[in-house]
Amino acid sequence: MKQLPADTVRLLSSSQVITSVVNVVKELMENSLDAGASSVDVKLENSGLDRIEVRDNGHGIKGEDTPVMAAAHFTSKICSTEDLEMLETYGFRGEALGSICSVAEVTVVTKTEEDDISTQYTLNFSGEIVSQKPSHFGQGTTVSVLKLFKNIPVRRQYYSSTKKCKEELKKIQDLLTAYAIIKPELRLTLIHNKVVVWQKATVADHRSALLATLGASTVANLLPCHHQQEQPELLLDGFFPKPGADYSSTSNSNPDKTFIFVNSRPVHQKDIMKLLRQHYAAQYPDDPARNRYPTAMLKITVPPSSVDVNLTPDKTQVLLHNKEAVLTAVEALLVSLYGYRADGDPPAEKQAGLETPPSPPGSVRADASPPDQSAERADASLRRRTSDGSSSSSVDEDKAAAASGAASSEGRISAADWSRGTALIDPATREPLRPVEIHQAPRNGAPDCEVEGRSSSNRKMLNAITEKRASLTAYDLISNRATRAPLTPVALFEKEARAEVLREKPTASLLDVSGAVHERWKNLREEDRKKYEEKAQKHLEHHDQRTKLASAEGHRGASGSPSRGPAQGQKRKAPLSNQQLLDQLFAAQPQKKARSPAPKPSQLLPCSVAALRLQLQRLSSQRSAVPRGLRLVNRLASQSAWVILYGQRLMLLNPFRVEEALLFKRLLENNILPAVSLQNPIELTDGILGGAEYAEALCNMEKRSPELNGGALFCDPRLLANGFEIRLTPGLTSAERHLEVTAMADCVPFLGVEDLREILTAVLHRKARTLQECRPLKVKNYLQGEAVRLARQLPTNLSREDVEETLLRMHQQLAGSNQTCIHGRPFLRHLSDIPSTDQEAKALLRPLEL
Repeated sequence: MKQLPADTVRLLSSSQVITSVVNVVKELMENSLDAGASSVDVKLENSGLDRIEVRDNGHGIKGEDTPVMAAAHFTSKICSTEDLEMLETYGFRGEALGSICSVAEVTVVTKTEEDDISTQYTLNFSGEIVSQKPSHFGQGTTVSVLKLFKNIPVRRQYYSSTKKCKEELKKIQDLLTAYAIIKPELRLTLIHNKVVVWQKATVADHRSALLATLGASTVANLLPCHHQQEQPELLLDGFFPKPGADYSSTSNSNPDKTFIFVNSRPVHQKDIMKLLRQHYAAQYPDDPARNRYPTAMLKITVPPSSVDVNLTPDKTQVLLHNKEAVLTAVEALLVSLYGYRADGDPPAEKQAGLETPPSPPGSVRADASPPDQSAERADASLRRRTSDGSSSSSVDEDKAAAASGAASSEGRISAADWSRGTALIDPATREPLRPVEIHQAPRNGAPDCEVEGRSSSNRKMLNAITEKRASLTAYDLISNRATRAPLTPVALFEKEARAEVLREKPTASLLDVSGAVHERWKNLREEDRKKYEEKAQKHLEHHDQRTKLASAEGHRGASGSPSRGPAQGQKRKAPLSNQQLLDQLFAAQPQKKARSPAPKPSQLLPCSVAALRLQLQRLSSQRSAVPRGLRLVNRLASQSAWVILYGQRLMLLNPFRVEEALLFKRLLENNILPAVSLQNPIELTDGILGGAEYAEALCNMEKRSPELNGGALFCDPRLLANGFEIRLTPGLTSAERHLEVTAMADCVPFLGVEDLREILTAVLHRKARTLQECRPLKVKNYLQGEAVRLARQLPTNLSREDVEETLLRMHQQLAGSNQTCIHGRPFLRHLSDIPSTDQEAKALLRPLEL
């Protein structure tokens, strides 16, 4: 990183100020993309106010650059103003991280390809590093923003309402959607309060990105378009609604799904948005479609030297040097897609247009002009170029030509006539043309002037403030109390039943929980329902008492005043003042002297290796339920791991890995996959099963008692526990017998006949007798996932008794197997050997390397 020169700083400095959560996410997201990241995870807590974490797998920050990574105007993307002519990155000012540090607590964890381990840096409000320590993260950069706006309580108060938080979360999702569309190779995840809100996987092209973000039903109504020209150099790519498609499925009432990109940068371009709306709405005669925004994606690629992105701090507005050429190319692309329509103007422009009356038959039109002028106007109409940079239709040019032709029939237009507004004359009335004229119909046949004179005195102005109405003030709100509405019997029952349903089914969705609560209420006994009705009645009586008490206090306050308060909606002469009482309450109180914190009690403890060795020997000699040779020493609070003594070695135990392995072993041995009946049973033949010996091995398995028709269902646990329900209809010969699968488990993806063949292979060739030996690979993978899910539901802080029980079960059930979890990671990690003599202890002592 290098510091920008002073003259470059003056040109580029934008006084970047962080005003919202989406500002933080946008700046960190663009830093990740500039670092070449292919995967970005955005995690929020409490709508981003408590924590914002953006993690990527980019190049990382070099060690020599970390001291100035948050310093103002230090950047590795440009060196001078001239580099903006070749800008290919999203950021370039070097202000983002420093601005974030000024309003929050920031930590950065980074690792480059050359580094052995990652390093965590803690930054202060000035962007300086105050501490650093090693970390376990992989290559890339993780920026954590904590306690956003902690030092600006007014800005934090803005997000106190749930509505504002939801709006900010929606803005963040829209921002990530834009980057997901323009970067198909990017994997994105948005997590809020440890719940995945939105995610997008890596895809091949822009169409696949639109499918992943907007859905198949929306993309089915979009057409790809392409336009390229060399002078000036310009490339347009996009997806636009199909002509004639239903506007309800291809447009929205807000511009959230209209994506415009300039050199892969999401921008807001009003002129291009106006063109898109104009040509899209022209094909619908209904007025509701005119005010909607089309669902579209437009990617504009121009040379970096012809774009100026240094306009606004958030870089969402750009200045195009060849704006006129870009607008012309966009309009030509839209005309080729939707065709030219005379009624394509928005309603406001359509009403403001001037209409020229048709010429009478046999007369010469007043807009006749020399051939060269008409040719120039026709050429301008075909090219549709404007001098102010915005698109115009040929209809406006034809009207202007007609008006100018009408003026030219009487002579040249003088500057004085043009300034007075008398240059353009209406051929029918010979009056000067007015841009807007308002006509009002007379009432009851009376002239306009009489109606206006008669009604002006009696008409009440509804759009003007004629009097000051009574309004709530701070004095009125001091004694107010908010009361909660009484709960109904259904609400009381739902409050209790919802918690029970969530305890029984922790993974159930909100819809499933509501349905289960509704069913329980319907099936509730009459006496239990009466209990909830009695509770609701008590709530109602309590609410009525509080309401009466509040109203009685209000009447006493009103009767004690000299005159009753003004009626609602009438002018209040003077507000009721309690200024003396307020002065007493809010008077400046003398500031209390800050007490110095009391010193924390401390005590020096002697430490010697010999005493430690003696204590560990005593610990190894104690008797407990833990297997012989394993003794718990203490718990590491930061890692949720335990230090144990194994003979003469100190080792680190991860109890959660042990629980995973124990859960997986129990599921392998006992779990029964529920089978779902098939609408069309699958017939099993020797060819499908792999040979006559496989069919014979299947027929030799345990079956239930025969039914009346002679058929029998297999009850062998090696089949039922793996999710297969098979029926056998015997015959006189092996060729006449009939085997079919009548039910199969649907919880395992893609479970089929090949998995049944895998079970029979284990029975036939490996002589498998137990259920654990006959599990197919797909079932094993499914049970591994279930074991991980159950292990994650365990409490984070396990007690000593729980860990001792875990060690006991590990010794009993996993003694003969590999001491690893289902991911292949060991339960125990060696820390150090305990020295048996003082000489060995001194040999292990090394000075601290600071």
